[in-house]
Amino acid sequence: MIDTDIDIDLDVNEHLHKMKNIMMETAQHICGISEGPCRHKETRWWNEEVAEAVREKKVKYRKWKRENSKQAWMEYKKCRQSAKRVISSAKEKKQNECASDLNDLEHQNEIFRTAKQMVKETGYKMVKLSERSIR
Repeated sequence: MIDTDIDIDLDVNEHLHKMKNIMMETAQHICGISEGPCRHKETRWWNEEVAEAVREKKVKYRKWKRENSKQAWMEYKKCRQSAKRVISSAKEKKQNECASDLNDLEHQNEIFRTAKQMVKETGYKMVKLSERSIR
């Protein structure tokens, strides 16, 4: 039960604090509490090879920033290009796996799940087309 008694002896700040608590408790009681959105998005193409390439790139970047030398810059640049290639190949590999899975009968419903997830991530609204609208 929510405590709604008003005390006359309290100062203004204490009244505001008590009023805030009453409103928050009422809102929690009526609406409930959610855990909020996921803070870490799942990246399907991320693997140990990608993680190692990104980790090495970060180390080279920090070294370049610390030393500020031409050689450190060249090492970082080379490592950055290598990391881009590793990430690109991992993405392409995962896309090919997903495409081949869609051809299987047991994975056909995943295309709708994937489309729904993409809509949630991008914020686009899906429009349901009727037969009359397609002319």
